[in-house]
Amino acid sequence: MTETRPGAHPRHGLDEVIHAPVRFSIVATLAAADKAEFAFVRDTVEVSDSVLSRQVATLEKAGYVAVTKGYVGKRPRTWLSLTPGGRTAFAAHCQALRAIAGDTAGGG
Repeated sequence: MTETRPGAHPRHGLDEVIHAPVRFSIVATLAAADKAEFAFVRDTVEVSDSVLSRQVATLEKAGYVAVTKGYVGKRPRTWLSLTPGGRTAFAAHCQALRAIAGDTAGGG
C-alpha cells in the first residue's frame, strides 16, 4: 500500500479563482501584455461585455487584475492588466497544470 501525503498532489496548487475557463482565458490573455483594452480581451476570449465585466470583477477582488479607466479622445476606454500577484498566481497555476499533465503523460 502506498502512503499518500495530504496536499502532495499537484492539484492542490491550482488556483480556484483562475481555474474557471473564462477567467483562465482572461488571465492568459493579459499575461502576454503589460495591459490590454477591455474590447480586445472581450473579443479574444469570445465573451459578452457583461460576462467579461463579471469575471474581471472576480479577478480584481482577488487582487489579480487591475482596471484602469480613461479616455482616447472623447471616447471612454477601460484597460486591464495583471497585477504582480496575478502574474505570480497564474505562473503557479500553470505549473500545477503541467505537473498534473506530466503525471499522466506516460500513460499506464
